[in-house]
Amino acid sequence: MNIFLRELKANFRSLLIWGVIVVLFVTVGVSKFSAYYENPEMLAMLDSMPPAVLAAFNFGAFNLTTVTGFFGLMFTYFALLLCIAAAMWGSDIISKEERDKTVEFALTLPVTRGRVVTAKALAALVNCIALLLITWGASLLSAAQYEPDARFYRFLALSMLALFIMQVTFLSIGIFLGCAMKRYKRVTSVAVSVLLGTYFLSIISGLTRDLDFLKYLTPFKYFDAGRMLHESSLDPVFVVLSLAIVVASMAGAYLTYARRDLYI
Repeated sequence: MNIFLRELKANFRSLLIWGVIVVLFVTVGVSKFSAYYENPEMLAMLDSMPPAVLAAFNFGAFNLTTVTGFFGLMFTYFALLLCIAAAMWGSDIISKEERDKTVEFALTLPVTRGRVVTAKALAALVNCIALLLITWGASLLSAAQYEPDARFYRFLALSMLALFIMQVTFLSIGIFLGCAMKRYKRVTSVAVSVLLGTYFLSIISGLTRDLDFLKYLTPFKYFDAGRMLHESSLDPVFVVLSLAIVVASMAGAYLTYARRDLYI
Protein backbone atom coordinates (compact mmCIF):
# COMPACT_ATOMS: atom_id res chain seq x y z
CA MET A 1 0.00 0.00 0.00
CA ASN A 2 2.88 2.39 0.80
CA ILE A 3 4.38 1.83 -2.65
CA PHE A 4 0.98 2.43 -4.27
CA LEU A 5 0.43 5.71 -2.41
CA ARG A 6 3.99 6.83 -3.02
CA GLU A 7 3.58 6.31 -6.76
CA LEU A 8 0.28 8.20 -6.83
CA LYS A 9 1.94 11.14 -5.10
CA ALA A 10 5.02 11.00 -7.32
CA ASN A 11 2.96 10.99 -10.53
CA PHE A 12 0.35 13.55 -9.48
CA ARG A 13 2.17 16.41 -11.20
CA SER A 14 2.40 14.40 -14.42
CA LEU A 15 -1.34 13.70 -14.21
CA LEU A 16 -2.08 17.41 -13.82
CA ILE A 17 0.06 18.27 -16.84
CA TRP A 18 -1.63 15.66 -19.02
CA GLY A 19 -5.01 16.78 -17.73
CA VAL A 20 -4.30 20.37 -18.77
CA ILE A 21 -3.12 19.18 -22.20
CA VAL A 22 -6.32 17.20 -22.74
CA VAL A 23 -8.58 20.05 -21.59
CA LEU A 24 -6.80 22.49 -23.90
CA PHE A 25 -7.05 20.03 -26.78
CA VAL A 26 -10.79 19.57 -26.27
CA THR A 27 -11.35 23.32 -25.90
CA VAL A 28 -9.42 24.20 -29.06
CA GLY A 29 -11.04 21.36 -31.00
CA VAL A 30 -14.58 22.36 -30.07
CA SER A 31 -13.82 26.01 -30.86
CA LYS A 32 -12.86 24.94 -34.39
CA PHE A 33 -16.05 22.89 -34.61
CA SER A 34 -18.06 26.12 -34.41
CA ALA A 35 -17.09 26.77 -38.06
CA TYR A 36 -18.60 23.42 -39.11
CA TYR A 37 -21.69 23.43 -36.90
CA GLU A 38 -24.79 23.25 -39.09
CA ASN A 39 -22.77 24.60 -42.01
CA PRO A 40 -22.80 22.04 -44.86
CA GLU A 41 -20.75 24.37 -47.06
CA MET A 42 -17.68 23.61 -44.95
CA LEU A 43 -17.93 19.96 -45.96
CA ALA A 44 -17.06 20.94 -49.52
CA MET A 45 -13.46 21.16 -48.33
CA LEU A 46 -13.42 17.39 -47.90
CA ASP A 47 -14.44 16.81 -51.51
CA SER A 48 -11.06 18.07 -52.69
CA MET A 49 -9.16 15.52 -50.63
CA PRO A 50 -7.99 12.20 -52.19
CA PRO A 51 -10.32 9.26 -51.44
CA ALA A 52 -7.42 7.28 -49.94
CA VAL A 53 -6.79 10.02 -47.39
CA LEU A 54 -10.48 10.22 -46.52
CA ALA A 55 -10.53 6.46 -45.95
CA ALA A 56 -7.29 6.42 -43.96
CA PHE A 57 -8.55 9.03 -41.48
CA ASN A 58 -12.15 7.77 -41.54
CA PHE A 59 -13.52 11.18 -42.58
CA GLY A 60 -16.33 9.63 -44.59
CA ALA A 61 -17.92 7.98 -41.56
CA PHE A 62 -18.97 11.21 -39.87
CA ASN A 63 -21.07 14.28 -40.48
CA LEU A 64 -18.76 17.03 -39.26
CA THR A 65 -21.60 19.54 -39.03
CA THR A 66 -22.96 17.70 -35.98
CA VAL A 67 -21.30 17.57 -32.58
CA THR A 68 -21.58 13.76 -32.56
CA GLY A 69 -19.81 13.46 -35.88
CA PHE A 70 -17.10 15.90 -34.86
CA PHE A 71 -16.33 13.97 -31.68
CA GLY A 72 -16.24 10.81 -33.78
CA LEU A 73 -13.44 12.38 -35.78
CA MET A 74 -11.73 13.47 -32.55
CA PHE A 75 -11.69 9.89 -31.21
CA THR A 76 -8.37 8.99 -32.87
CA TYR A 77 -6.67 12.06 -31.43
CA PHE A 78 -8.06 11.35 -27.97
CA ALA A 79 -6.69 7.83 -28.30
CA LEU A 80 -3.27 9.10 -29.33
CA LEU A 81 -3.01 11.50 -26.38
CA LEU A 82 -4.30 9.12 -23.72
CA CYS A 83 -2.30 6.15 -24.97
CA ILE A 84 0.95 8.13 -25.07
CA ALA A 85 0.36 9.08 -21.43
CA ALA A 86 -0.41 5.46 -20.53
CA ALA A 87 2.67 4.10 -22.30
CA MET A 88 4.92 6.68 -20.64
CA TRP A 89 3.49 6.03 -17.19
CA GLY A 90 3.76 2.28 -17.64
CA SER A 91 7.37 2.31 -18.83
CA ASP A 92 8.62 5.00 -16.45
CA ILE A 93 6.97 3.76 -13.26
CA ILE A 94 9.19 0.66 -13.26
CA SER A 95 12.41 1.87 -14.90
CA LYS A 96 12.69 5.07 -12.84
CA GLU A 97 13.85 3.09 -9.81
CA GLU A 98 17.03 2.19 -11.69
CA ARG A 99 17.30 5.61 -13.33
CA ASP A 100 16.99 7.46 -10.02
CA LYS A 101 19.18 4.92 -8.15
CA THR A 102 16.37 4.09 -5.70
CA VAL A 103 15.97 0.45 -6.68
CA GLU A 104 18.13 -0.70 -3.76
CA PHE A 105 15.76 0.98 -1.30
CA ALA A 106 12.72 -0.53 -3.00
CA LEU A 107 14.18 -4.02 -2.82
CA THR A 108 14.99 -3.74 0.89
CA LEU A 109 11.29 -3.47 1.68
CA PRO A 110 9.65 -6.68 2.96
CA VAL A 111 7.85 -7.26 -0.34
CA THR A 112 8.50 -9.38 -3.39
CA ARG A 113 9.33 -7.95 -6.79
CA GLY A 114 5.94 -9.14 -7.95
CA ARG A 115 4.19 -7.03 -5.32
CA VAL A 116 6.28 -4.02 -6.34
CA VAL A 117 5.13 -4.44 -9.96
CA THR A 118 1.51 -4.87 -8.83
CA ALA A 119 1.51 -1.73 -6.66
CA LYS A 120 3.15 0.37 -9.36
CA ALA A 121 0.86 -0.98 -12.09
CA LEU A 122 -2.24 -0.16 -10.01
CA ALA A 123 -0.97 3.38 -9.40
CA ALA A 124 -0.43 3.88 -13.14
CA LEU A 125 -3.89 2.44 -13.81
CA VAL A 126 -5.46 4.96 -11.42
CA ASN A 127 -3.70 7.75 -13.33
CA CYS A 128 -5.10 6.41 -16.60
CA ILE A 129 -8.62 6.30 -15.18
CA ALA A 130 -8.29 9.83 -13.81
CA LEU A 131 -7.08 11.15 -17.18
CA LEU A 132 -9.95 9.36 -18.91
CA LEU A 133 -12.47 10.96 -16.55
CA ILE A 134 -10.91 14.38 -17.21
CA THR A 135 -11.29 13.76 -20.95
CA TRP A 136 -14.89 12.65 -20.51
CA GLY A 137 -15.78 15.61 -18.32
CA ALA A 138 -14.11 18.15 -20.62
CA SER A 139 -15.93 16.66 -23.61
CA LEU A 140 -19.30 16.84 -21.89
CA LEU A 141 -18.80 20.44 -20.79
CA SER A 142 -17.50 21.58 -24.18
CA ALA A 143 -20.30 19.88 -26.13
CA ALA A 144 -23.10 21.09 -23.82
CA GLN A 145 -23.36 24.44 -25.64
CA TYR A 146 -24.53 22.60 -28.80
CA GLU A 147 -27.33 20.76 -26.97
CA PRO A 148 -26.30 17.20 -28.00
CA ASP A 149 -28.92 14.48 -28.21
CA ALA A 150 -29.03 11.07 -26.52
CA ARG A 151 -27.10 9.53 -29.41
CA PHE A 152 -24.11 11.74 -28.60
CA TYR A 153 -24.05 10.67 -24.96
CA ARG A 154 -24.26 6.97 -25.91
CA PHE A 155 -21.47 7.36 -28.44
CA LEU A 156 -19.27 9.31 -26.02
CA ALA A 157 -19.73 6.69 -23.27
CA LEU A 158 -18.85 3.87 -25.68
CA SER A 159 -15.85 5.86 -26.92
CA MET A 160 -14.58 6.24 -23.37
CA LEU A 161 -14.87 2.49 -22.84
CA ALA A 162 -12.84 1.88 -26.00
CA LEU A 163 -10.27 4.47 -24.92
CA PHE A 164 -9.93 2.78 -21.55
CA ILE A 165 -9.22 -0.59 -23.17
CA MET A 166 -6.62 1.06 -25.40
CA GLN A 167 -5.05 2.81 -22.41
CA VAL A 168 -4.73 -0.45 -20.51
CA THR A 169 -3.26 -2.13 -23.60
CA PHE A 170 -0.46 0.41 -23.99
CA LEU A 171 -0.01 0.70 -20.24
CA SER A 172 0.68 -3.04 -20.04
CA ILE A 173 3.09 -2.85 -22.98
CA GLY A 174 4.92 0.00 -21.26
CA ILE A 175 5.12 -1.95 -17.99
CA PHE A 176 6.48 -4.99 -19.82
CA LEU A 177 9.19 -2.91 -21.49
CA GLY A 178 10.07 -1.29 -18.16
CA CYS A 179 10.44 -4.69 -16.54
CA ALA A 180 12.19 -6.47 -19.39
CA MET A 181 14.62 -3.95 -20.88
CA LYS A 182 18.11 -3.77 -19.36
CA ARG A 183 18.77 -0.36 -20.91
CA TYR A 184 16.48 1.49 -18.55
CA LYS A 185 17.38 4.90 -20.03
CA ARG A 186 15.75 3.94 -23.33
CA VAL A 187 12.59 2.34 -22.01
CA THR A 188 10.23 5.33 -22.34
CA SER A 189 11.51 6.27 -25.79
CA VAL A 190 11.05 2.68 -26.98
CA ALA A 191 7.52 2.55 -25.54
CA VAL A 192 6.51 5.77 -27.28
CA SER A 193 8.19 4.61 -30.52
CA VAL A 194 6.16 1.39 -30.43
CA LEU A 195 2.98 3.40 -29.91
CA LEU A 196 3.71 5.84 -32.73
CA GLY A 197 4.72 2.96 -34.98
CA THR A 198 1.35 1.28 -34.43
CA TYR A 199 -0.42 4.60 -35.02
CA PHE A 200 1.23 5.12 -38.40
CA LEU A 201 0.55 1.48 -39.18
CA SER A 202 -3.15 2.15 -38.61
CA ILE A 203 -3.01 4.99 -41.16
CA ILE A 204 -1.23 2.79 -43.71
CA SER A 205 -3.72 -0.04 -43.25
CA GLY A 206 -6.56 2.32 -44.20
CA LEU A 207 -5.03 3.46 -47.47
CA THR A 208 -6.01 0.34 -49.41
CA ARG A 209 -7.90 -2.90 -48.86
CA ASP A 210 -4.76 -4.86 -49.72
CA LEU A 211 -3.26 -3.67 -46.44
CA ASP A 212 -6.35 -4.30 -44.35
CA PHE A 213 -4.66 -7.24 -42.61
CA LEU A 214 -2.38 -4.75 -40.82
CA LYS A 215 -5.28 -3.73 -38.59
CA TYR A 216 -4.63 -6.79 -36.41
CA LEU A 217 -1.18 -5.40 -35.58
CA THR A 218 -2.27 -1.99 -34.32
CA PRO A 219 -4.62 -1.27 -31.38
CA PHE A 220 -5.53 2.02 -33.06
CA LYS A 221 -7.59 -0.03 -35.52
CA TYR A 222 -9.26 -2.25 -32.93
CA PHE A 223 -12.02 0.23 -32.13
CA ASP A 224 -13.55 1.97 -35.10
CA ALA A 225 -15.34 5.21 -34.20
CA GLY A 226 -17.64 4.82 -37.19
CA ARG A 227 -18.82 1.42 -35.97
CA MET A 228 -19.33 2.75 -32.45
CA LEU A 229 -21.38 5.64 -33.81
CA HIS A 230 -23.58 3.72 -36.24
CA GLU A 231 -23.83 0.32 -34.52
CA SER A 232 -23.32 1.33 -30.87
CA SER A 233 -21.03 -1.64 -30.27
CA LEU A 234 -17.42 -2.74 -29.98
CA ASP A 235 -15.98 -5.53 -32.11
CA PRO A 236 -15.69 -8.50 -29.68
CA VAL A 237 -12.77 -9.95 -31.64
CA PHE A 238 -10.64 -6.90 -30.97
CA VAL A 239 -11.79 -6.66 -27.35
CA VAL A 240 -10.51 -10.20 -26.81
CA LEU A 241 -7.31 -9.44 -28.73
CA SER A 242 -6.71 -6.38 -26.53
CA LEU A 243 -7.21 -8.44 -23.38
CA ALA A 244 -4.81 -11.06 -24.72
CA ILE A 245 -2.13 -8.40 -25.24
CA VAL A 246 -2.68 -7.11 -21.70
CA VAL A 247 -2.44 -10.58 -20.16
CA ALA A 248 0.63 -11.52 -22.20
CA SER A 249 2.38 -8.23 -21.44
CA MET A 250 1.72 -8.37 -17.71
CA ALA A 251 2.74 -12.03 -17.49
CA GLY A 252 5.96 -11.16 -19.32
CA ALA A 253 6.50 -8.20 -16.97
CA TYR A 254 6.24 -10.33 -13.82
CA LEU A 255 8.46 -13.09 -15.21
CA THR A 256 11.22 -10.85 -16.54
CA TYR A 257 11.34 -8.50 -13.56
CA ALA A 258 11.61 -11.39 -11.13
CA ARG A 259 14.60 -12.87 -12.98
CA ARG A 260 16.72 -10.06 -14.39
CA ASP A 261 19.56 -8.25 -12.66
CA LEU A 262 18.75 -4.71 -11.61
CA TYR A 263 21.16 -1.79 -11.77
CA ILE A 264 21.80 -0.48 -8.27
